[in-house]
Amino acid sequence: MLDCPPPNPRTVRIQELDRLLERDADAFDARFERAGLLREQGRFEEAKRDYFDLLRRRPSDFGALNDFGTLVLTAGYKDAARSLYAQAVRHHPDRPMGHVNLANLLFQMDEPELARAHYETALRIDPEHRHAHRGMGNFLAECGDEAGARRHRDKAFKNNFLTPLPYRGDRSGIAVLLLVSAAGGNIPTSTLLDDRYFRTTALVTEYYDPKIPLPPHDLVFNSIGDADLCRRGLEAACSVLARTGRPVINHPLAVLKTGRAANANRLRGVAHLVTPRIASVPRRLLAGPQAAEAVARHGFAFPFLLRAPGFHTGRYFTRVDDPQSLAAAAAELPGDDVWLIEPLDARDGEGMHRKFRVMIVDGRLYPLHLAISRNWKVHYFKADMADNERNRLQDGAFLQDMTAVVGALGVAALERINTTLALDYGGIDFGVDARGDILLFEANATMVMIPLMPDQKWAYRQPAFERVFAAVRAMLMDRAASSRPVVQPA
Repeated sequence: MLDCPPPNPRTVRIQELDRLLERDADAFDARFERAGLLREQGRFEEAKRDYFDLLRRRPSDFGALNDFGTLVLTAGYKDAARSLYAQAVRHHPDRPMGHVNLANLLFQMDEPELARAHYETALRIDPEHRHAHRGMGNFLAECGDEAGARRHRDKAFKNNFLTPLPYRGDRSGIAVLLLVSAAGGNIPTSTLLDDRYFRTTALVTEYYDPKIPLPPHDLVFNSIGDADLCRRGLEAACSVLARTGRPVINHPLAVLKTGRAANANRLRGVAHLVTPRIASVPRRLLAGPQAAEAVARHGFAFPFLLRAPGFHTGRYFTRVDDPQSLAAAAAELPGDDVWLIEPLDARDGEGMHRKFRVMIVDGRLYPLHLAISRNWKVHYFKADMADNERNRLQDGAFLQDMTAVVGALGVAALERINTTLALDYGGIDFGVDARGDILLFEANATMVMIPLMPDQKWAYRQPAFERVFAAVRAMLMDRAASSRPVVQPA
């Protein structure tokens, strides 16, 4: 006789609510509960219809506005989410969570000062609101105020370092202990740890109290990925791992070796690989009268790249073409120290800048995209891809046959990077020069895989995404079923 899984409690409750709404279609509370359950199950269109119905009946209802905003934001519609969160704040200015949700989104959308105003409003309403303290901590860290960031993070995470994440599976699921850093720099795992299969508890490593037992878990996923930003969190993660014998994805000792400068140094000399020179310099030197001399002492000439450590997606990253623009460029960056980085020329014969990304999963390489742009600072979502079919064809060729596009010698260099990193999950961003050598931009664990929008023009990318996600799931399932203990990297 086959073992049937027990019915999902959420599904059962939705069915009960359906029957209630058949009798009374105007039952607001029942429809609101149903919308929330549908949202938790990822049933976007059904939940959207319910929220529209709720707002038709009560246009200023806080719960409907706020939760509808969360639904559309999860689906990638930031502008719609912003509008809904803003309405929730306008109608309910005394609700701190509305201000926090709007502030978090504004921070993502690169409007930090407006985000700060809403964090501050939330804290005036509720001085102990831990989500507002988390947001203010992130804001102040970006401004370079580490002491202020630490104060807010202390309020956010002390005695709040363990958080069970929503789970909507039918069975007990695979229990995952997800290690995160309070400082940020974490791998986005919402698309990797499918909450229909993985029952996840997040642990903020810097604030873990060793007197508290770890929650039961089959697997540890260290999502702390930025070695330059999160050294304290990674070192704390090592202490957490001393308390478990379960398998670990991305051991923090391996991640600690993957800082930008560290990678450039340890990979220098690999055949058919070019790594940039990187030097850390006090930011104040670059804003003073001896700035050009300081640059020359470190062996750099104009133009060069200037970057604040710990930031991604092009934030606080600029090109300095001459001494006259150096002071102003340095003044725009946060923190005490900045990097001078040698620019690597990844232009093709038509002068377009190219950046490839391959993902690393369980020791194998998977091509993810080729971004082509007129701008030297290349990011797929800002590159010349959506409106250029020819560029998409080149992207598709890379996904179909990486070796044919990159070359066998280039792929061999990428494999050497993979072996050196010793990461279970990560990625490599690179260019290819005229000789076929790999130009290393970065290689670490913090690579983002943004879900594809439902647009036919991106259909060619779907098989590549599915291969990576399938490989991640297979790795997690295999490790969770394994009795292998933690193995520390050499």
